[in-house]
Amino acid sequence: MASSESYLQFILGQLGGLEGITSRKMMGEYLLYFRGKGFGGIYDDRLLVKRTPFSAHLSSDGRETLPYPGAKPMFFVKEVDDCAFLKRLVAGMYEELPELKNR
Repeated sequence: MASSESYLQFILGQLGGLEGITSRKMMGEYLLYFRGKGFGGIYDDRLLVKRTPFSAHLSSDGRETLPYPGAKPMFFVKEVDDCAFLKRLVAGMYEELPELKNR
């Protein structure tokens, strides 16, 4: 199931105070970036973030899920209505995320 443009816009709106949030559509889903580093994505209208020490610490139940078969597990973010939580999560993960590889 592909994710909807309206859910992407909702998540981008929730993260609106963070400068440098971008997205890229990929096979019906959306990859999310903060200042050029990939932190997660929207898969089946669910916000999933990469596993980092910071995201593990903030994860409410530590529940991981696969965005698609064969992918690395990611944390499912249930607190999408809490703008302050989302911004703190993404900003806190930034230093722990790997740099993008040049292709």
